[in-house]
Amino acid sequence: MKIAIYSRGGETLQQADLFMLLEELSKQKIACVIHNLFFEQIKDSLIDAGKYSVFTDSSDLDESFECVISLGGDGTLLDTVTLIRDKNIPVLGINFGRLGFLATIGKDELNKTVKALKDHTFVADQRSLIHLDADIPLFGDTPYGLNEFAIHKRDTSSMIKIHTYLNGEFLNTYWADGLIVATPTGSTGYSLSCNGPVLFPDSASFIITPVAPHNLNVRPIVVPDDNIISFEVEGRTDKFICALDSRKEIVNKEVQLAVKKENFSISLVRLNEKSFLQTLRSKLSWGLDKRN
Repeated sequence: MKIAIYSRGGETLQQADLFMLLEELSKQKIACVIHNLFFEQIKDSLIDAGKYSVFTDSSDLDESFECVISLGGDGTLLDTVTLIRDKNIPVLGINFGRLGFLATIGKDELNKTVKALKDHTFVADQRSLIHLDADIPLFGDTPYGLNEFAIHKRDTSSMIKIHTYLNGEFLNTYWADGLIVATPTGSTGYSLSCNGPVLFPDSASFIITPVAPHNLNVRPIVVPDDNIISFEVEGRTDKFICALDSRKEIVNKEVQLAVKKENFSISLVRLNEKSFLQTLRSKLSWGLDKRN
């Protein structure tokens, strides 16, 4: 069995936890290939660094890999998704960050997780992606996101008007600081912070959520994900921000933008006992009201 490991590194990733993971993988005879930038950070601490192979980008990943392990928080897992692309390699997120809605496996579950990988007793949930089309090149060869696409005003500039259309039919003009189109997976992210609803991962929908709208009667709306959602942006400044998950680009307001469901999906690994409802209860503290 062969897996890949990706991480940004950083202070939250303790060496003791990393070494424990590598030791467990070795015990289970699982070969691991480490992302080159992360390997450069840790190689001086590894006793047997020479036995590890490295990979650089998506082209180094093929069908021989059974899983990619993301070490970090949800942001690290979003980076990992851009490495996987359409290769259908499951992603397993081990949470070394804070909340961990996507990277749901705790670092105290390393032994159990490695054994589940070896025995193939895990569940791989299919998650839909959002794809961006524009009349100029944006986001290179990864114009998709797992969580959301967003349009934002720049810094302290005034609000922008975002004329929004569903399959060419006018929906609404959002006079706001920005607009989010979230996937079901992204419903527990930025959209939730802007009062968007929580969707089950298999809901086959998008959420259109305004950011600080000027009109109080404007609320998030859920639409089927077979819609093409297009935008025209007006504002007092010539440029605004486009974001796909944690990546962003500054674009001219004349740019034509549209989003749709991506034609491939991503598999997120979870342990059998970790359902979406359990994740909601543990991360949002639902059901823990002391009055109950």
